[in-house]
Amino acid sequence: MIVVFFLFWLSVGLLFFTHIGYPVVLWLLEFIGLGGRAGKVRGRKLSEIPPAIDPDTDEEILPTVSLIIAAYNEETVIEAKVKNALELEFPREFLQVIVASDGSSDRTVELAREAGADLVLDLPRGGKIAAQNAAAESATGSLLAFSDANSTWAPDALTELIDPFRDERVGYVCGQVRFTGPDGGNLEGAYWRYEMKVREMESELAGVTAGNGAIYAVRSDAYIPLEPSGSHDLSFPFALAKRKLASLYRPRARATEKLVPSLEGELARKRRMMIGLWDIVVGEGMLDPRGYSPLYFFELVSHRLLRYLSPVLHLVAFLTNLALLGQGWFYGLTMLLQVMLLVGALLGRWVPILPFRIARYYLEVTLSIALGLWDRWRQGPPGAWEKAEGTR
Repeated sequence: MIVVFFLFWLSVGLLFFTHIGYPVVLWLLEFIGLGGRAGKVRGRKLSEIPPAIDPDTDEEILPTVSLIIAAYNEETVIEAKVKNALELEFPREFLQVIVASDGSSDRTVELAREAGADLVLDLPRGGKIAAQNAAAESATGSLLAFSDANSTWAPDALTELIDPFRDERVGYVCGQVRFTGPDGGNLEGAYWRYEMKVREMESELAGVTAGNGAIYAVRSDAYIPLEPSGSHDLSFPFALAKRKLASLYRPRARATEKLVPSLEGELARKRRMMIGLWDIVVGEGMLDPRGYSPLYFFELVSHRLLRYLSPVLHLVAFLTNLALLGQGWFYGLTMLLQVMLLVGALLGRWVPILPFRIARYYLEVTLSIALGLWDRWRQGPPGAWEKAEGTR
């Protein structure tokens, strides 16, 4: 019975810590002065590092940037995306716009060329990572920026995104994505506001543990060609940390995307995303502590590993709680709370009040991790990609 007690409290404690305790710890570390290390160089904040100035013209020396847009059957949005890229407040002579079509069977390639993209790659179907790898190989910029085809960047987004690269120890920067449109019961927008705040605190401590596909950039000489199962969002921050390059969050670099209009669609999207998760965590060495600073490894375990173990932790908490019924009123209460979460998630399908919607969203997002692992076991590593319905 001692083992059952231990497993119950361990699983509940880890679940509480990763979702609630970890952000509090980040805030406390920042409050006592440990924050800000990733965003400083030689004791100064990035905002205090003066830009390089051309002595002949007294103008700021800007890096060349290749903006890469991976696309698969994006004829409905690709013209607007290329136009958005070309209208950014960044000197045109320093910007290369690349569209990498991953075997599109519609007019994506034709429309991207007509819209004025500098380079359009008409690639065979190989998956998003393969398209990005090909584009990175063809890019001429010293910095590589990446965007989804359905993302719209603010006019100053690129300027804000590349600003932290003035620090030579910064290897990766992600911006802020906001979701627009009716949520249809999907709470992804609210979740992202919470997630972005956590990443902002991580950025101030030791660096972010994940980015987002809507808006991010990496040094071209630090770009890592990944396997099809990889993900820039998850792989680059920890891989670059092993190279002693920081990964930062830049909230002033803003982009918007259309929200998946239903919770079912969001679950399907996350399930697809999770198929390659354990190839990254285990296969790419995310959990190998060699090369990390202690603070960054603490972030990885707290924010990534424990989140990914949430389905197992919930199952252990439920089964051990069943075994502990009769050991006092407290374990009856904890079992009631777990049952209420399950019932609330079930009712959330038909009764769209906020507590039920939250329960349903949390349960389905947690379930997507387990379903992604199941799909990986049945189907093998991921390769090709599909668009989330309703986001164009």
